[in-house]
Amino acid sequence: MNLRTLVITLAIVPAIAHAQSDTLSLSALHRAAEQQDPRARELALLSAQSRLRRLNLDTEHRPSFAIESQAQYQSDVARVPVTLPGGATIPSPAHDTYDAHLNVQQRLFDATRAPRRALEDAQLGESRSRLRTALYNSRQTVNDLYFSALRSQTQAEEIETTITDLDAQVRSAATRAREGTALPSEERIFQAELLKRRQLLAELRTSRRAALSVLADLTNSRIDSAAILSAPDVGDAITATRARLADLKKRPEFEQFAATRNTLEKQEAARTAQDKPRISAFGRAGYGRPGLNPLSDKFDDYWLVGVQLQWSPFTWGNTDRDRESLAIQRQIVNAEEQAFADNLRRGVIQDLASIDRLGETLAMDDEIIGLRERIAAETRIRYAEGVVLAPEYVDRETDVLSARIARAGHRAELAQSRARVLTTLGIEVR
Repeated sequence: MNLRTLVITLAIVPAIAHAQSDTLSLSALHRAAEQQDPRARELALLSAQSRLRRLNLDTEHRPSFAIESQAQYQSDVARVPVTLPGGATIPSPAHDTYDAHLNVQQRLFDATRAPRRALEDAQLGESRSRLRTALYNSRQTVNDLYFSALRSQTQAEEIETTITDLDAQVRSAATRAREGTALPSEERIFQAELLKRRQLLAELRTSRRAALSVLADLTNSRIDSAAILSAPDVGDAITATRARLADLKKRPEFEQFAATRNTLEKQEAARTAQDKPRISAFGRAGYGRPGLNPLSDKFDDYWLVGVQLQWSPFTWGNTDRDRESLAIQRQIVNAEEQAFADNLRRGVIQDLASIDRLGETLAMDDEIIGLRERIAAETRIRYAEGVVLAPEYVDRETDVLSARIARAGHRAELAQSRARVLTTLGIEVR
């Protein structure tokens, strides 16, 4: 018994794995499209770029060194018009001067460093959120391609189910024509309708292959032309969405708006810190003529150290105006966010109305198909009895097929509308 179970399991598991591999998942395609977008590499690039800027900020607490040198000739120099006892005079400095020195500066206190680091982090978050917004837009493109292929697939399936019957009718009409119980034109009528349906089937298959080909290129994946497409089951998600439509803010744009406001807040903090005092220690060592003695005419080395305070207590209102400008920018961001939310809500309301309409349309499609099938069944019996001719039989069967194709299209459109609502609101389609 155990051996038998093992054999059955080994036979079933590969089949299940193969079936799963041939089924496309819309959510997986969404993720693949975002990952394969060339802009996805920018996430790592943005982080690397920010890391370099942070390293520059971190090095500011280290001493800075600068080497300077200068040679000059001046037309006049300082003179002391005094004659000392004995006829001695005070020498004047040389007209040509030389100086080479090393400057060293060490920041002791800088109130702007922490705010600038926080601003860098905020700007990185804003750049990332803006990129995620750009990548997210590819999901609607994936939806359009997926449901275009699904529509062609389901409509082709409806046509395939009728081709076998028509092929049988062609053979039956040919037999009846040989037996003299039917006109040869009846076989030609069935043959023409069979070719027409095969032509339509070929068009649908071509459209499906084209959509899958573009989808494969968009996701950089290999999609088998025999892959199975199915409408995602999102009915419960749509019901839950209706109940909390006004509270849904899962689109990446809302994260971008929040990141922009955070950046503006950090910019304000950094601007405020610029008006605070900054204290630095400095030193200078050099060699030149003259050194620190301006009256000397000899080369000499020298050094000096000190502490420097930088503070601009009066900015003539520049800081207040900068703050006011940033506050206005926050209001602009809030207005743009509200406009975006309103546009989303209006677009979703239209899609939800389409979902309701398609639900009613599908119910009527079922009734129409039921009526068309009963008429076709009656016509089929009358044709077998010789009461009606082949053209009327073909017309009634075509009516049934047209109704089924319309229902298949409405089903795909309903699934696409549901997926579009969830994607528009930033909810993953599972």
